[in-house]
Amino acid sequence: MATNLSGTEQRLVDEFQRDLPLVERPFAAVAERLGIDEATVLAMLGRLLADGVISRVGAVVEPHAAGWSTLAAMAVPDWALPQIADFVSSFPEVNHNYEREHHLNLWFVVTAPSPERVRQVLATIEYRTGVPVLDLPLEEAFRLDLGFRLQWH
Repeated sequence: MATNLSGTEQRLVDEFQRDLPLVERPFAAVAERLGIDEATVLAMLGRLLADGVISRVGAVVEPHAAGWSTLAAMAVPDWALPQIADFVSSFPEVNHNYEREHHLNLWFVVTAPSPERVRQVLATIEYRTGVPVLDLPLEEAFRLDLGFRLQWH
């Protein structure tokens, strides 16, 4: 994929995977460093996202530094999986959910302002679905840097 990117797109990915400028208009600062305008940076990012070259643009926040989260899993009967997955996704506190090939076949992340709210969401999901929810809170954080350079200098 990287070979289909323009030189400016490669620089955008290489130079701003980390340390995005913490200013009022970060994409304008990025544009200035790249020698282009802010609208072009935003358009490039939109294309890179749409093409699957990058998966997201956003901050990485230390776990529990701003709010609370947990990983949760459920053993949902196959016949009920689509409906329960949709119900789980209807909570604004649920970032995403996904099916796994395991007896615990529905996994999701809940993020909320407090541990109490996380527990309320899990309890509501369990009560409304009749399926127990396994709460798997973070015990030890590992920091993996998944960034990589497209250009080698």
